[in-house]
Amino acid sequence: MNQQIAASNRKAYHEYHILDKYEAGIELLGTEVKSLREAQANLKESYVIIRKNQAWISGMHVNPYSNTGHEGHDPLRNRRLLLNKREILKIKQNIDQKGLTAIPLKLYFNNNGWAKLEIGLAKGKKIFDKKSSIKERDIKRDMQRELRDRYK
Repeated sequence: MNQQIAASNRKAYHEYHILDKYEAGIELLGTEVKSLREAQANLKESYVIIRKNQAWISGMHVNPYSNTGHEGHDPLRNRRLLLNKREILKIKQNIDQKGLTAIPLKLYFNNNGWAKLEIGLAKGKKIFDKKSSIKERDIKRDMQRELRDRYK
């Protein structure tokens, strides 16, 4: 599976517990696709909303394509996500529950060259959860370092 990652939301794993993941297509303009192939996107402040049984991503920033003229695309426009109706309804039901949100995790191009967005259903972490995640990560890093040094 050879994926070209255009953008990833690494901070999402620190801020949220990811409960479920979905893969969605995304409706883009031509200059947006070219800009994404240059990895000129940012997912940090973006989120998924459901309006009229359609999924939309809001707050995703795609820089204008470097070689375009004066007519470009709006970097912060809402973009429609391409999901099955069943998946949209399932996401909507989960979002309506208290404390759950849908956030984008990564934007990539699959083997066929289509732009795909990985969406995660997430629940926000408390401060002590974040501290324990950092502690576990540090312990795992120290163990890997010890194993690497031991077998050199």
